[in-house]
Amino acid sequence: MQSTILKLKENGITVLDSNIDSDCVIPAWCQKNLSEFGTDLSFSNIREFERTKHVHRLHPYLGKFIPQLVEVFLKKYFKSGQWILDPFAGSGTTLIEANTLNMNAFGLELSVFNSLISKVKMQKYDLIKAEQEILDIFKKTNEFSKSFEKPVLSIESDYLNTWFSKKALQEILFYRSQIKNYENQDLLKIILCRATRSARLITHYDLARPSMPITAKYWCIKHKRYCEPTNEAMKFISRYSFDTIKRIKEFDKIRTNKEMVVLQGDSRTIKLPVNYKFDGIFTSPPYVGLIDYHDQHKYAYELFNFKNNDKREIGPMSNGKSASAREAYKQGITEVFKNMHPYLKEKAKVFVVVNDNHNMYTEIARESGFIVKDIFHRPVLNRTERDNCQFSESIYYFEKIGG
Repeated sequence: MQSTILKLKENGITVLDSNIDSDCVIPAWCQKNLSEFGTDLSFSNIREFERTKHVHRLHPYLGKFIPQLVEVFLKKYFKSGQWILDPFAGSGTTLIEANTLNMNAFGLELSVFNSLISKVKMQKYDLIKAEQEILDIFKKTNEFSKSFEKPVLSIESDYLNTWFSKKALQEILFYRSQIKNYENQDLLKIILCRATRSARLITHYDLARPSMPITAKYWCIKHKRYCEPTNEAMKFISRYSFDTIKRIKEFDKIRTNKEMVVLQGDSRTIKLPVNYKFDGIFTSPPYVGLIDYHDQHKYAYELFNFKNNDKREIGPMSNGKSASAREAYKQGITEVFKNMHPYLKEKAKVFVVVNDNHNMYTEIARESGFIVKDIFHRPVLNRTERDNCQFSESIYYFEKIGG
């Protein structure tokens, strides 16, 4: 379906364009979404800065779903004050959106680094103190950068020593060495990781999945000219320092006093506090064979020596999409929902955003104690990756059965 079929009207509602030819056939999924939600769920009219509003962009995350999708479903199916669970919390999109809607949220996440991103987004800051610390470490790093002549800091990491210029790596290592002197250490780690991601020896158009370092001039399809790989990290440290200050201030204005919790652990086996009973789930599990979630942030794991749980990922790209990989994936996802089942209230609503090309989720629901109430479909039109792949998602609506 072409996005020109739809047109943005006032109040953020997407309706059919009155200029469409009367013979145009509107797909059934589109008619259903418009009837149910007042939008086709493609969010093709949402601009990039709106999709990455406030703390949602504190650090890029490949595979993150659009916050407007979370907002639409939470508004329609849940009420203020209820508890939402996300067993695949990722970078915390569901948790943040639930909070802004005056709902409590609890997330589980296997990745140590992803859990850190979520915690930093959720944190209630002393804004004056946080800004002072961000600007102070930036100033010190900038002074170090200006006096740089030859490397004085080192790290035993083949990855970091290969993927960064000497100057960029020195700036990164100096910033890292200063973090211990501040109160908001996790916030500073995320700023540095974001800058480190951008400072790699890569092309300007391939930040998500670079395959090898680029050390020579190249034709840049983003800028339509020859570009050179970056030779510094300082410009990114500067950009993201001020951007982070702006974003945490923006979120502070709209956040509510509802609880946000994230636990690092494996959702297949983790035990939650017995006093929690959730009204529902909104989540997006890994897609089979699509992303290596730890590898996308390898720079962070190397820089801060975070524990790497990549061998426990469900459906990583490195395992492929073979029949055996799909079976292992299905078993892993089923184990998660079985484990979450006792923590949900009777008839709890569960929404699962997936690219279910292999039609596994109806069986996953049945095997883990849920019934499928409905399935919604949406095209994914605003993707950050620069490829030509057609992509769509399904949102499965499960309901808990049993006690």
